[in-house]
Amino acid sequence: MNIGAAARRSGVPAKTIRYYESVGLIAPAERTAGGYRVYERQDVETLRFIHRARGLGFSVAQVADLLALWKDRNRASADVKSMALGQISAIQRKIAELEAMRNTLEELAERCQGDSRPECPILNDLAEAQD
Repeated sequence: MNIGAAARRSGVPAKTIRYYESVGLIAPAERTAGGYRVYERQDVETLRFIHRARGLGFSVAQVADLLALWKDRNRASADVKSMALGQISAIQRKIAELEAMRNTLEELAERCQGDSRPECPILNDLAEAQD
């Protein structure tokens, strides 16, 4: 199948498929005499795997490690679990950062009168140097 069909079946845009090929996440596709990429069912399965892993927040480098584990039938599931637990910790840190951002914005919005006067504690806070 061509790259457009592989993109539709995997949920990964064609541009991203080319990127994954360029960084080595997927093997370079076979080419037709006309130079068009040709993908097999297995390539689509790999792209779906990558798409799902990226959707869970794994970096490209982490996805490469996960792919290696996925393909290694002698892998230890402890290695996979360790990666998942590490990702959970990273997500929890991001959640805490986002909650702190939300709390700050809520506090600033509450202090702002939101009327026709020019005074604005939101802009004043943004202008202050933060250490």
